[in-house]
Amino acid sequence: RRAGGARAEEGGAPPPSPPAMQSVSTSLGKRPERRSKMSRMRQRVAARLKESQNTAAALTTFQEVDMGNFMEMRARHKDEFAKIHGVKLGFMSVFVKAATAALQEVPSINAYIDNETQEVVYRDYCDISVAVASPNGLVVPVLRNTEFMTFADVERTIALFGQKARDGTLALDDMAGGTFTISNGGVFGSLMGTPIINQPQSAILGMHATKMRAVVDEKGNVVARPMMYLALTYDHRLIDGREGVTVPQERGGQDHRPGEVGV
Repeated sequence: RRAGGARAEEGGAPPPSPPAMQSVSTSLGKRPERRSKMSRMRQRVAARLKESQNTAAALTTFQEVDMGNFMEMRARHKDEFAKIHGVKLGFMSVFVKAATAALQEVPSINAYIDNETQEVVYRDYCDISVAVASPNGLVVPVLRNTEFMTFADVERTIALFGQKARDGTLALDDMAGGTFTISNGGVFGSLMGTPIINQPQSAILGMHATKMRAVVDEKGNVVARPMMYLALTYDHRLIDGREGVTVPQERGGQDHRPGEVGV
């Protein structure tokens, strides 16, 4: 007994037993869940997105654009533009006009495949869909005949669509059709993404957040510039890689003179 007592003293008191774990049910049928009926708009969006993935041979190409020229142009002319036209000068009008010129130069991007007849339908007009936020989610109204629109026309129409979206007064005709889509995830902070084609269109351009990044200029100097990634998703059945790569690169760096902007 002395030996046993010595060993007990040397080893100290035995460690306390761990507290018993509370019994937590992991039965799937008893886990907290809640259900919410999909709205008709969400059902429609889901069906259209899945239709696009099942139909197009989608490919996304990325380019980066120096936004310095755009930002300097806007800073120089935004006050005068607002005074003349009664609407703010934003970047969306610049991209809409640049995309319109690209659609006219590369007809296949403005075309679509008629799957029933297996014909390519070339459209001689440019109707550009633009994503607008609404209380019920994003909606995509259409700017009609952007080849004839001025920068001010684009900004006024987008502002009108935004107001109608907030009021819930957008009509189906406002969102019908469209030959090309521009989506601006950058307003939500998106750095890069792969937009999904809005069927039966053949391409969509994704704008993203402008960030200061280190780049090498023409003289070999490392400088900080405001850069944006552009993502063009296109239907590879109709649009070749050369066209998909060169269009955002050429149009992304396009500058605009004051007369073009409308001041």
